[in-house]
Amino acid sequence: MEITTEQGAAGWLTACSAGIENGEVVEAVGSSVEQLERLSMDDMLQLWVGEFGRAQLRHFVLVSLAWSIEGLQSLVMIFADRQPSWQCRPHTNASGASNESWCTPSASICDMDPSAWEWVGGPGISTVSEWGLICGHDYKIGLAQSAFFIGGLLGAGLFGSLSDSMLGRKGALFCACAMTALAGLSTSQTPNYIVYVILRAFTGLSCGGVGLSCFVLATEPVGPSKRGQVGMSAFYFFSFGIMVLPVFAYFTHYWRLLYVATSIPAVLYCVLVLPFIWESPRWYLVQGRVKEAMHVLRTLAKQNGKYVPHGVSLEANDGVNGRAIEGTDEVPQLEYIDQNSQLKDSEEMLIMSEKASGTLLHVFQSPTLRLRMLIMIVIWFNCGTVYYGISLNVVNLGFNLYLSVFFNALVEMPAFMITALLLEILGRRFMLVSAMLLSGVCCLIGSMLAVAKGIKDVARVLCSLLGIFGMAATYNLIYIYTAELFPTVIRNAALGLTTQMGGIGAIIAPGIVVLGHLNASLPLAIFGAVAVMGGLLAIWLPETLNQPLYETLEGLERGEVAI
Repeated sequence: MEITTEQGAAGWLTACSAGIENGEVVEAVGSSVEQLERLSMDDMLQLWVGEFGRAQLRHFVLVSLAWSIEGLQSLVMIFADRQPSWQCRPHTNASGASNESWCTPSASICDMDPSAWEWVGGPGISTVSEWGLICGHDYKIGLAQSAFFIGGLLGAGLFGSLSDSMLGRKGALFCACAMTALAGLSTSQTPNYIVYVILRAFTGLSCGGVGLSCFVLATEPVGPSKRGQVGMSAFYFFSFGIMVLPVFAYFTHYWRLLYVATSIPAVLYCVLVLPFIWESPRWYLVQGRVKEAMHVLRTLAKQNGKYVPHGVSLEANDGVNGRAIEGTDEVPQLEYIDQNSQLKDSEEMLIMSEKASGTLLHVFQSPTLRLRMLIMIVIWFNCGTVYYGISLNVVNLGFNLYLSVFFNALVEMPAFMITALLLEILGRRFMLVSAMLLSGVCCLIGSMLAVAKGIKDVARVLCSLLGIFGMAATYNLIYIYTAELFPTVIRNAALGLTTQMGGIGAIIAPGIVVLGHLNASLPLAIFGAVAVMGGLLAIWLPETLNQPLYETLEGLERGEVAI
């Protein structure tokens, strides 16, 4: 028998007064015990600090500004790697014939002598014009863009570990933003294409850390009932970063200057914003630095107009015999050892541990979860491919590039808002199916308009905008839906696998966009087919609205049978 601090001071004094139990003498190890209220982090936020007050709002906005940095860097290659306009050189050839006789605007630059034409604005307009990424070398554009997403896939895992370790959430965010600034500034000075690809991968690595660290740091001080809504709101800042990207591109006509300009916000964030952001109190708690955690919570409570009493303490289960990490002096514990009861408890704990654990292997051994996982893997892959594909495909629309990027980002915001409003009314499955089918059908229509004659480019751009609208809505709800489809014991593993598949889809997207150089309608046709396939697959998923969240694999299977 063990009497722990969870029983409180009253229980301890009662045990002491008993004196002897089962023939064993129990001795008091302290003469005075302070009466304390020990709360979990969520209870502390709900009871004393406030779940989402002015303090958390300020913290959320300051932290989430980093998402705009990732938005800038994720799609800066739209302008840096674009193929600029060209014109015939105003001179005569060696035979004395006028240049107009062998250089015409309708001709292909690959079929003409390089001396017959020139880039409008000079070769420094983009990486394409500077390094000649045309005429059989245009695949290199896609490779450079894919390198960024490969780095992002690796960066999420790397910074996830760093943010859980000694760096903390704030330290990891600082390192990620500083690395992003350094990588962007270095990219502006790159001497050749190979170094450029390496630096873009390094930028993706750091941006992967920005998004992950930013999301965790922004949501951890928020109470449980508000955390989901606050987490979904972070996507607004990513879209805002994309929205201001055309402004940077418009005033920086050369790709090297563009990388300098888009790196400055990361520098300013590290210097002007990060010093005013609190470290996560949850990270402090699990690191055993409870005084710092309590200091952050008391500060947040004060800014919210609330007060945390001095008799309140934090605790977090450390997973060993139910012990707690506490923020004040420990209440003395009484230990009573009974070999028979200890053996019985160990057997019960072993059985419970086996039931409460799970891996991805167990997922694929269960017919119910196996089908869900395979469908979600495909949907996440399709979502990553189509979202980033449509975003990058603005170069193939034949419309004003600055306006196309701006409107793409702008339509994402109502998509997030509408999804948040309808998710609890229409359900997860209906919203997912509708969003993906809307995106897919619009992309397919846009691909037909790309080859139609006499139809304005505005109609094709509108189809592209509706496509990105549907994919933005999909991204906004797919995190919640995935989490609800799997039990607690494998929820994080399931989310980790599926989000990685989304990252792989993003890696492939630039290669599909490059196909637009051969046929402008091809990328939208592929994206449309991929989105429609994802929407049709989602029909086979169960609805999770107002359904219980299961803790174990066995509980989910029993619940499915009961339904």
